Amino acid sequence: MNHPTPYTPPAAASPIRPPLDFAIEANLQTEEVLRAADDRLAYWDQEASRISWQQPHTRVLDWSDAPHARWFVDGTLNVAYNCVDRHVEAGRGDKVAFHFVGEPGDTRTLTYSRLKDEVCRAANALNALGVEAGDRVAIYLPMIPEAVIAMLACARLGAPHTVVFGGFSADALASRIEDCGARVVITADGGYRRGVASALKPAVDEAATKVEIDHVLVVRRTGEQVDWVDGRDHWWTELVGTQSPVHAPQAFDAEHPLFIMYTSGTTGRPKGILHTSGGYLVQTAATAWGVLDLRDDDVLWCTADVGWVTGHSYIVYGPMANGATQVLYEGTPDTPHRGRWWEIVERYGVTQLYTAPTAIRTFMKWGEKVPEQYDLSSLRLLGSVGESINPEAHRWYRRHIGGDRTPVIDTWWQTETGAQMLTPIPGITEAKPGAAHGPVPGVSVDVVDDAGESVGPGESGYLVITEPWPAMLRTIWNDDARFRETYWERFGGRYFAGDGAARDQDGDIWVLGRVDDVMNVSGHRLSTTEIESALVAHPAVAEAAVVGADDETTGQAVVAFVILRESAAAPDVEELRQHVASEIGPIAKPRQVLAVPELPKTRSGKIMRRLLRDIAEQREVGDATTLADASVIEHLVREQRGATAAATR
Repeated sequence: MNHPTPYTPPAAASPIRPPLDFAIEANLQTEEVLRAADDRLAYWDQEASRISWQQPHTRVLDWSDAPHARWFVDGTLNVAYNCVDRHVEAGRGDKVAFHFVGEPGDTRTLTYSRLKDEVCRAANALNALGVEAGDRVAIYLPMIPEAVIAMLACARLGAPHTVVFGGFSADALASRIEDCGARVVITADGGYRRGVASALKPAVDEAATKVEIDHVLVVRRTGEQVDWVDGRDHWWTELVGTQSPVHAPQAFDAEHPLFIMYTSGTTGRPKGILHTSGGYLVQTAATAWGVLDLRDDDVLWCTADVGWVTGHSYIVYGPMANGATQVLYEGTPDTPHRGRWWEIVERYGVTQLYTAPTAIRTFMKWGEKVPEQYDLSSLRLLGSVGESINPEAHRWYRRHIGGDRTPVIDTWWQTETGAQMLTPIPGITEAKPGAAHGPVPGVSVDVVDDAGESVGPGESGYLVITEPWPAMLRTIWNDDARFRETYWERFGGRYFAGDGAARDQDGDIWVLGRVDDVMNVSGHRLSTTEIESALVAHPAVAEAAVVGADDETTGQAVVAFVILRESAAAPDVEELRQHVASEIGPIAKPRQVLAVPELPKTRSGKIMRRLLRDIAEQREVGDATTLADASVIEHLVREQRGATAAATR
């Protein structure tokens, strides 16, 4: 964005006042938010008491070696002890930690006491395989309780884990194992997805032909036959199940590595984002309590996979540090039927649902008659994560899932930030559908122009974090120079998130998407997020993805891919183009609109916009190995060719 431009939020963004009773009862109160703004280090010092330390810290923050931060200096703790043992010691061992629901319909209930025993057994098993503090362990599992147990067992030993999403290929798995130097892999024979067994062990076997792996620990989930290497491969039940349920946790320094999470980015090899123990646990625990408004009798369901950072922070570490009861679900929203999620909400009395906008838009496409069949009255807070939620989806989510009584907490954060950074505060903020609002307590952000100067109300620029925060990434594994260059050099020591943002006239922040997704059309900066929101506001459109394609005349042109609602009559393409023009302005009118049955998404639900750009520009499509369904690309290419041929006739 070479020059800040005036910004007008979507018309659907009128504020929604929080219910009075919610404001009175919410965990975070206005006074605490104001105190955090006055003295953020004092706030984090206070929040550090939310977890148990073996040795207290002597200093909240050491920023003398910026951009390398040391939080809670000299403090020591064990992360797994904080997530499990201390709740048992406090007499809450019988409290349910997880209600597990497998896609085939199998269920398990794990109390904190039982979970403690299982984590101790797994830690002893890893010890038996030679894993010690500092050794890296790769975890490649479906969404089953053993994934959480494995992560906590690693944390208990001080062995940093790297969880590789089960949808990744053998090559992707091998590259991550090689980069972090993991010699032990925890996997399963397979998992279930859309009613069929999906193998995992064969990918590990293939990865082992490319990198050296000493031991593979295998959970039996589907019962499928797998190849076996004696001495290397071990069944979970035979090795873990025979271990002692007693294991003494060791305290580690607050800066001891906790996990490495690989993120692909838009270009280059995957980046191994390193997160450490004390600061990360403090901020995830604080935000789970304050932003998700966790209380002792709640049932939280974060629908993310633990293969992504959302699952790390808001299934495993943040909620468990608070002793929360959660739902853990293995499958997809439409198996065995489209009401599966709402059936689970009703059955377990879910109080907080934290999911992605792509899921919400899918439910919109299916229509409100599906959730209307279930009792969703237990829900008292709805959360959104992963990308900005467009105003229409926000309003649909609140009305048809929350019964027009629940706040919708639309959170912005990243793998790199480790925890929530921008959000409305439940009970305090008048939510504007589509807005990211402001920072969580103790976090400092700004929107700046190319020169690094703050932009004014109604202007757009770059989103930066101006002060260190506890859950921040510490480096890129094996590439500290890339860490400095990627995140800290662009704006002179401030963290550049890579996202465009705008301030509205009230000073609230609107995240406009990745800078790569901000288009320059005839010299005008247009946000893909804003155009997508305009398209989804049309009653016939369930989901939209917009990219900028090279154009000889305008520099870039808007190309839109839309999924239509099943209940709606198919609109004329020109009608959709004119709709965008009326919502935003003629400059935003798409050059082309393609109605498609599906968009190219990863297994985590993120739209692969770089592939859409390849299609829009009619060039060879790039790597599509991480897609949930590669056939989607073939269909889109055919659609584009057909549309191009029709336009030239």
